[in-house]
Amino acid sequence: MASALPSPSALSSIASSAAVAVAKPPPKPFLKPHHKPLSTTLAAAAAAAVLLSAAPAPSFADPMFNLYYGTAASAANYGGYGGNADKKATAEYTYEVPEGWKERLVSKVEKGTNGTDSEFYNPKKRSEREYLTFLSGFRALAPVDAVLSNLALSDVGLQDQIATADEVRSQERKDDDGQLYYAYEIEGAGSHSLISVTCARNKLYAHFVTAPNLDWSRDQDMLRRLHDSFKTVDPSSS
Repeated sequence: MASALPSPSALSSIASSAAVAVAKPPPKPFLKPHHKPLSTTLAAAAAAAVLLSAAPAPSFADPMFNLYYGTAASAANYGGYGGNADKKATAEYTYEVPEGWKERLVSKVEKGTNGTDSEFYNPKKRSEREYLTFLSGFRALAPVDAVLSNLALSDVGLQDQIATADEVRSQERKDDDGQLYYAYEIEGAGSHSLISVTCARNKLYAHFVTAPNLDWSRDQDMLRRLHDSFKTVDPSSS
């Protein structure tokens, strides 16, 4: 027996179902990647560069200086170099010394006559140097002008520098403990000097930093640092 053919309405329903089954979903809209405008990118880069340049650069200055410990020993007890490490426990003063500078051995004669206790110099320019002298028997500082004149009595080079100076400046300052220091700056015809003077333990200490004018112009910041670094210390607190 022949099977019955589906009616036209049934065929239409089947076709519609098939069409629905195979129909593809509509394509998603194409999204272009978002790029910031070039001007915005350049502005951000410039801002970052400013921030980086504003950040403080690491300091490499400290490793270029060593702290010297001076004992201000009398000529009778003086033994030359002695080693800086051994002096720390009995140090009466300290100051900074640039890396590479050489220590000059002070003779007992110098120590006994003008009180020179220590000296360092730049091996590339020996006249660029720092040194310290001390004198016993001073309980307090005399007036600021008198102190400089008395220092020059035992230092012929200082006498000549003061005599030919274009300008001599002086000032007083006190440290955190209230100790008084005199600071002098001498602009000589051929050289420039910075001197710091104070009294402690019945002694007068004078720290000198001096250089020819040409070297002073080049190394002024470093030389001022040496001048500012000088201070007396209490051996009992070391």
